Amino acid sequence: MIGTDPKTDLHVYLQDAREALLWKLEGLSEYDIRRPMTPTGTNLLGLVKHVTGAEALYFGSTFGRPVDAPPLWVTGDAEPNADLWATAEETREEIVAHYRRVCAHSDATIESLGLDAVGRLPGGDRSEVTLHRILVHMIAETDRHVGHADILRELIDGTVGLRKRGDNMPPGDSAWWEGHRDRLERVARETGRGA
Repeated sequence: MIGTDPKTDLHVYLQDAREALLWKLEGLSEYDIRRPMTPTGTNLLGLVKHVTGAEALYFGSTFGRPVDAPPLWVTGDAEPNADLWATAEETREEIVAHYRRVCAHSDATIESLGLDAVGRLPGGDRSEVTLHRILVHMIAETDRHVGHADILRELIDGTVGLRKRGDNMPPGDSAWWEGHRDRLERVARETGRGA
């Protein structure tokens, strides 16, 4: 339950997003967690690998607490998109364990610093940022990728929702959802004709 302490509230939201991302891997084959589902290659295991590097950058290096993690291509530390897919040598277990380890390191940073603690982003201008801003950024970053994972998982096997128990989705069997989708398709076609 969300309380009245802003740092705790932010941390809870970050943890919820982390758990949702990992849940999207559960029960899937190696092929399904690695397969590129979009023209740009977006895949479930790559999303976890990417967020691992982001957490390490923002909660580690930014606050002078470096931790080993996959380098991010966007920082110039890896080839383009290297952090967004898993090589054949990288196992699901290794990537998930790495993510959990980096998250624990991030949690230690969050717990040890106040929201107004200042860190410096690595790189060229080394901009100053607060822990508050980094928490907000990582919630947005992680939730953005959870949204990607939601869509990928639905395309792979039809699993939907934020949680395993699926309590954030309207009740409906596959026939109900098919009818719902058909309704949306009809509306799109009807309104699209006038455009």
